Amino acid sequence: MIQTVRAVGQPQPRAWARQLAAAIRDPAVLLARLGLEGLVTLPSPELLASFPLLVTEAYLARIRHGDPDDPLLRQVLPVATEGEPGGSRDPVREAAALVAPGVLRKYAGRALLVTTAACAIHCRYCFRRHYPYDGGAAMDWGPALAAAAADPGVDELILSGGDPLVLSDRRLAELSSRLHEVPNLRRLRLHSRLPVVLPDRIDDGFLAWAAAVPLPTVMVIHANHPDEIGEDVAAALARLRGVGMTLLNQSVLLRGVNDTVAVLEALSLRLFEVGVLPYYLHQLDPVAGAMHFEVPDERAREIQRGLAAALPGYLVPRLVRELPGAASKLPL
Repeated sequence: MIQTVRAVGQPQPRAWARQLAAAIRDPAVLLARLGLEGLVTLPSPELLASFPLLVTEAYLARIRHGDPDDPLLRQVLPVATEGEPGGSRDPVREAAALVAPGVLRKYAGRALLVTTAACAIHCRYCFRRHYPYDGGAAMDWGPALAAAAADPGVDELILSGGDPLVLSDRRLAELSSRLHEVPNLRRLRLHSRLPVVLPDRIDDGFLAWAAAVPLPTVMVIHANHPDEIGEDVAAALARLRGVGMTLLNQSVLLRGVNDTVAVLEALSLRLFEVGVLPYYLHQLDPVAGAMHFEVPDERAREIQRGLAAALPGYLVPRLVRELPGAASKLPL
């Protein structure tokens, strides 16, 4: 067996990077770990290869053993129904919004950088599961920032992916050191699932970077179910608040995961406990391979009415859908 020998003096990978490298990628291993062998029909090898399994140990630790219907498991386990027809490979027509490699311009005043193809978890409902990252990610900050600066009305830069927190602190620092190249910027926003699925990413190195960013910074995390927010996640979020980040949450309404008033009410209350305000509740983007998660609009509206009756207004996320070409996300 060939072993890689680390050079003397070469830094060891950080704890979060080691955890990411050790993430589970084999569905058979995941099922065995959860005592679910023989209880789930997996997709064909060809379908699985097109969007492989990826789940961290931190997330696995929150999934109920022996329960094939666990709402966290449903979000990450590939299933045979992903091969059924329906949906689009580009459900919100991002190809039409690409103005430079890795730069999307959907809405006035904002530029979105697809910073990387990498994630720490592969959510089965991901609207970018078919996204052409070759040529569609910002590998070079220069052209990307120049494209963002081409519209003098851009005052917010959004880092997305993939997941921008998979980038190293060095790479993030390279970006933040060049934010002056978009002179009208007033805010930086990060969309990340890592505080939920890999909370050790919020370490001293990342916090030092975040504290040094020369703009007010918003992080939009992504939690769909209250069981996702354990004490390790709460601690990571507290560290982010400690460096002055504004924290919001967006969820996707998913059949069999969170499509009840009780679950979403509990999620909003748990988010508030850990210092995060509910922001959006998205209707599913109709992406090929994920239509088994779809919740009908009337059921979504019924759930929203139930949340409005149960919670104070600041804890009720906005129920929205993204439509290609629309000037903003559209309330339902």
